Amino acid sequence: MVKVTLGSTGITVNKNGFGALPIQRLSDEGAISLLRRAFDSGIDYYDTARAYSDSEHKIGLALSQVRDKIFIATKSTALTGEEMEKDLKISLENLRTDHIDVYQFHNLPFCPEPGDSSGLYDAALRARKEGKIVHIGITNHRLGVAKKAIESGLYETLQFPFSYLAGEQEKELVRLCKEKNIGFIAMKALSGGLIMDAAAAYAYIAQFDNVLPIWGVQREEELEDFISFTQKPPVIDDRINEVIRKDREELSGDFCRGCGYCMPCPAGIEINNCARISLMLRRAPSQDWLTQEWQKKMALVDNCLHCNQCVSKCPYGLNTPELLKKNLKDYRRVLSGELSADQRSFE
Repeated sequence: MVKVTLGSTGITVNKNGFGALPIQRLSDEGAISLLRRAFDSGIDYYDTARAYSDSEHKIGLALSQVRDKIFIATKSTALTGEEMEKDLKISLENLRTDHIDVYQFHNLPFCPEPGDSSGLYDAALRARKEGKIVHIGITNHRLGVAKKAIESGLYETLQFPFSYLAGEQEKELVRLCKEKNIGFIAMKALSGGLIMDAAAAYAYIAQFDNVLPIWGVQREEELEDFISFTQKPPVIDDRINEVIRKDREELSGDFCRGCGYCMPCPAGIEINNCARISLMLRRAPSQDWLTQEWQKKMALVDNCLHCNQCVSKCPYGLNTPELLKKNLKDYRRVLSGELSADQRSFE
């Protein structure tokens, strides 16, 4: 079984982390079954967040009896130390534990530091002294914040989007983390569902010995793929190289990663999916996206207020209203039969 150590934390785990955002869509019973299967297969790192509705609660239900055999990471979007302390208290209760192994500031627009006006880092230090958290980490989608966190020397882990669609700047973050002995945790390793070949995704990240990918798992068949990789890790070969080449060609330029930080939308638009529906039509069974329910969701794009709240919150600097407009046009062309959902180039 391939393992990875998260920098100076000394945490050494299966190079298959469990990303628990999707289990909020499952029943308690379904989530418990999936999480226990993951544990039984040797997966020992579980990533969740206060923002993931009842994800923490489900991890607590499923894994509290084996707490000493796993590592749990969670996150807070709090903007003040007082709010963070409240979040931490709830997380500990939900997870049925007395400590969090990796506690992370969750995609904040700045890098918390000791003595700053937010009081966040000072609150984390107090919690660590009290034994409620063990290691302090940070997650982000902004290169500037990530680089500052690395340079600060304050953080033991950095969680950042990383996949074979990443550019040289993201690779530089991985290199800097290794140089400074900071654990690098790869989120969006499947690029929000746009990467369809799990073996290719795994093989690419396997090349980076300091990176722990966390896979967002919702279905048993998805989990079984990653479990199989622990026994027989896929490696880069001609087939995988061709998959990566084609995906990079198709997904180059500006596209929505589906991170959801633009939400909620005052017009009720499900931006994180509607702004990438063209790609999803090509890369997933099209009928899943052409239901009456999805037609109603896409019709809401016409109600865009052009308030630009989504633009201001997008960590990738996308012109979201323009993306929504283009995706709605493509969607209607597919519905009318003018455009086939499997065409490789939408206009």
